[in-house]
Amino acid sequence: MHLFNKYCSLILFCCISIFAIAQNAPKPYGVLPTARQLAWQEKEMYVIMHFTPTTFQNKEWGFGDADPAIFNPTHFNANAIAAAVKAGGFKGITVVAKHHDGFALWPTKSTEYNISKSPFRAGKGDLVKEMMIATNVAGLAFGIYCSPWDRNNANYSKPAYINEVYYKQLQELYSNYGKLHTVFYDGANGGDGFYGGAREKRSIDASTYYNYEKIWTIVRAMQPSAAIFSDIGPDIRWVGNESGFASETSWSTLTPISPVKDKKPSPGFVVETDLPTGTRNGAFWTPAECDVPLRPGWFYHPEQDGKTKTPAQLLDIYYKSVGRSASLDLGIAPMPSGELHPDDIKSLSEFGAILQKTFANNLAAGATIIASNTRTKSTQFSANQLIDQDRYSYWATDDSITHPSIVFQLKNKSRFNVIRVRENIKLGQRIEAVAIDAWLDNQWKEIAQATSIGGNRLIRLQEHIETSKVRLRILKSPVCIALSDFGLFEESNL
Repeated sequence: MHLFNKYCSLILFCCISIFAIAQNAPKPYGVLPTARQLAWQEKEMYVIMHFTPTTFQNKEWGFGDADPAIFNPTHFNANAIAAAVKAGGFKGITVVAKHHDGFALWPTKSTEYNISKSPFRAGKGDLVKEMMIATNVAGLAFGIYCSPWDRNNANYSKPAYINEVYYKQLQELYSNYGKLHTVFYDGANGGDGFYGGAREKRSIDASTYYNYEKIWTIVRAMQPSAAIFSDIGPDIRWVGNESGFASETSWSTLTPISPVKDKKPSPGFVVETDLPTGTRNGAFWTPAECDVPLRPGWFYHPEQDGKTKTPAQLLDIYYKSVGRSASLDLGIAPMPSGELHPDDIKSLSEFGAILQKTFANNLAAGATIIASNTRTKSTQFSANQLIDQDRYSYWATDDSITHPSIVFQLKNKSRFNVIRVRENIKLGQRIEAVAIDAWLDNQWKEIAQATSIGGNRLIRLQEHIETSKVRLRILKSPVCIALSDFGLFEESNL
C-alpha cells in the first residue's frame, strides 16, 4: 500500500508539473500552423519534375496534340534522378503526373491519352510509380501535381471532363501512389488547345468550374497529411514570382484578396502583389513556397545547355527562400533520354555539399548565454533552449517583456557570416524585428537587422565577422518572445 501511494503521489506530481508548465507557457499569437504545415516547414527544400511529350517537342507548354509514340525515354532511371536530388540536400520530389498537355504519366483509366499508349516500357510503364518507389527508397518525400487544365481532352470546359476525368484522375493518384507530402495546384485554366481535334480556344471560370472546395475535400479524405499548394493555399501559397525569392519581410499568414469585388479568391484568381509578403496578422496560416527552375525553363531545352543555375546562384536563392521562412521548390527537367543533364547533376551536388558543410557546425553551440529576462525564471523557458537542436523547445520571456536581449559568450573567438534565428511557430509568428550586435573593439557594434522571423530566418552578412561575443536584441514584438533557435555559421566556399 505504501508503494502504491508513493506511485500515486509521483503521478500526481508529474501531472501538476505538466499542468503548471502549460499554464505558464505563453499564449499563442494569431493563427497557428497545422501538423502538416509544420512537417512541410521542416523539409525546407524539394523539387518538382517536368517530363512529358512536351520535352520531346522542345516546347515549354504542350498543345495537347503530340503523338504518344514520341514519348520514349530509353535511359530513364528514377533511382539516378532521386540520388541527384538527395545529393543536393533536397527532401522531396513532386512529379508532374499530368501537365497542361493532358498526357498522363501513369496508365490511367480516365483517358486514352496516357503512358500506356507510348513505347515506354513497351506500353507497360508507369513513370509516376517508378518515381514514387525511387523517391521512397532514397528516403525522400513524394508529391504529385496533376494539372486541371487539359489541352487534349475534347470535353474540357464541360462538366463531363471535370466530373468524369479530372476528379477520377485525382482519386487514382491519391490512392495508388503511397503517402504524399504535398499536392500542387496552380492557376492554369484554359486557352488554346487541341481539345480532341477542335483546335480552338476555351475559357472557363476556374473558381467555379474546378470547384476547388471539392478538390480540397478529396485531398483531405485521401491524403490527410499532404500539404496543399496553390496561389492561396490552403496550406502553402505561391510566392508570386518564379525567381525563387520571398520578400525580405515575409509573413507566414495571409488574408487573400480577390481582384474583383465580392468574388471569393481562388487559385489563379487572387491579388498576386500580396503573395511575396503575406499579410501581417493574416486570417490564415499560409506560408510561401518559392518555385524556380534549375534551368531557364521548366522543361528541358537543348539550347539552354550551359545555362543551368550555378551552386552560387542556388545558394543565393536558398537564403532568399528558405532563409525567409518559406520553402524552395526547384524545377528539374530530364532530357528526352530520361536522364538529367550532367551540368544539372553537378550543380545540385556542389550546392548540396556547400549547404552540408556550412550548417554542420553551429558556432554558438556551447556558448554561455545571459538573457535579460526568462519567463517565470523557469528552466523550462531558459535561453539554453536556443542551442539544444530541438526546433520547438524555446526561450520565452514574461508577458510584459517584449523587447528583451540575450548575449552569447562563445566558447572560442569565432568567424562567421551566417546567422540563423527561429521562432517556435507552434505559438505563432510573433517577432517583427530583431538586431544582432557583435563585440568588436571593446564595444557592441550592430552587424545586422531582420524582420518577420517565423520558422526559419537566415541572415547572410556581406562580410565575415570575428568575435567572441554576440548579442541578439528584439526590436519589435506585440507579445512576449518564444524563440527556439540561434545559430552562427561560416559559409563554405567549396
